[in-house]
Amino acid sequence: MKIETKDIANGWQQYTLSNDQGMKVRFLNYGGIITDIIVPDRAGNMENVVLAYKDLGDYENNPNYFGALIGRVSGRIEGASFQIDGTSYTLEENDGDNHLHGGSQGFHQIIWQAKPFETDEHIGVELTHSSADGDSGYPGQLDVTIRYTLSNQNEFTITYEATTTEKTPISLTNHSYFNLSGDAKRTVGDHEVTMNSEQVIELDKHLIPTGRLLDVKDTTFDFKKGRQLKTGMSDHLDQHVYADNGYDHYFLFNKDEKGNIMVKDDTSGRTLSVKTDQPGLVMYTGNMLDETLSLSSGPSSKHLGVCLETQTSSAGLHHQNLPSLMLNPDETYHTETTFTFGTDKDKNQS
Repeated sequence: MKIETKDIANGWQQYTLSNDQGMKVRFLNYGGIITDIIVPDRAGNMENVVLAYKDLGDYENNPNYFGALIGRVSGRIEGASFQIDGTSYTLEENDGDNHLHGGSQGFHQIIWQAKPFETDEHIGVELTHSSADGDSGYPGQLDVTIRYTLSNQNEFTITYEATTTEKTPISLTNHSYFNLSGDAKRTVGDHEVTMNSEQVIELDKHLIPTGRLLDVKDTTFDFKKGRQLKTGMSDHLDQHVYADNGYDHYFLFNKDEKGNIMVKDDTSGRTLSVKTDQPGLVMYTGNMLDETLSLSSGPSSKHLGVCLETQTSSAGLHHQNLPSLMLNPDETYHTETTFTFGTDKDKNQS
């Protein structure tokens, strides 16, 4: 296994993790942005399974958050405000009247300090950043450490840790758009997803989670036995219409089970297993992508990728029935998500 480093303009650096199986994970210290995950299909063809811009300079703005680390709080915060113990905090409004993905200067827009590391079984890079008290309106100085780690078992793990000087909300995630067809040859409509979730959080027409939990049984949100994503892209249920014909919803995992998601693409034979200790995830099917973006694979298009954003829902700031986002000064925020890539020829992922 090896780690390669390449200097880019304006203090940006590009890191490439390569294992003995030929898998590669390439990312920037800017925004922690993952630009490439190269894995084989069932015939051994090595291709990129995440969406990426053709020109690295396009990541400077990155309104679609391709591959980026998201924080301090992922998702939309209604009214760009919240309360802690009776004190109100006002955040930047960067999504209409609401606050989205940590604001315009969130973790996707900063240069992280990066330090490569190696162990007997893994290689990786540790990314660190200190977010000052008051950044985008959030209380407390937040010191964050994120590790990108690759193993020889084609496991890519993201570990998130943070401490704070004041009680503050936190919910970190990564916003990669996966497409197992390889080099985005097709949309993700035929991708089959399986996950242990029986409830999703309802969205209003502005994509704000209402806090109401919807039972997925007998709906296009039921993925317990596997479902192709296109079933929700063509359904006329209000929840899909609000999301611009697709999914952009928080799926709450069953309490007695850890988060365990499987994604399969029958044509390429690629599989993706996602395991997390988070209480749920936002699954977003690229409903707002259009043909104007120049990607490394060619022009973009609607539904060209699926995001699997493991996180605690931002709706927990306004709805007490949902998991809390609060971190206290005497605590350490710690969470981990592992993405394991394989093919339908692998016994452990068949």
